Amino acid sequence: MGASGWSYYVAYQPDLGQALDDLRKKVFDEGDYWWAEPYEFGKSAMDFPNRPRMEKDLWASEAVKESGTHSILDVRRVLQPGEKPDYGTVEPVSEQEARECAGVTKLTRAHVTAIDNLVEHRWSGRCAVLHDDAGNPSELYFWGWSGD
Repeated sequence: MGASGWSYYVAYQPDLGQALDDLRKKVFDEGDYWWAEPYEFGKSAMDFPNRPRMEKDLWASEAVKESGTHSILDVRRVLQPGEKPDYGTVEPVSEQEARECAGVTKLTRAHVTAIDNLVEHRWSGRCAVLHDDAGNPSELYFWGWSGD
């Protein structure tokens, strides 16, 4: 199948790890991911009433472990400052990266295309705080590449 890009916007909250956990739960509960067990392209898990109802059951499948879900479910943890990106992690966009890519430190939705190329590794993601016109944090943007 190859890797897939994914992206999500969620309401701003200062705890990026909690935002990731909440988003992962929402995506899993809604079945908004690719389920490798039936291996049907063009369908999401929501198309299968027999899909796993607990995430641990989803990841018990060797097919899912190998192919991933092509969604935010394939990343599990937001990195802390100074940590290096690794498999299954989400790295926040730094002010320096924002300035280099978009020319500003307070990103908005209008800057998303300028930062989209910051994901360097498959099976990982990035996140950015997006601001409203007054410069206040308003959204979080999560994006990445995963799946095989």
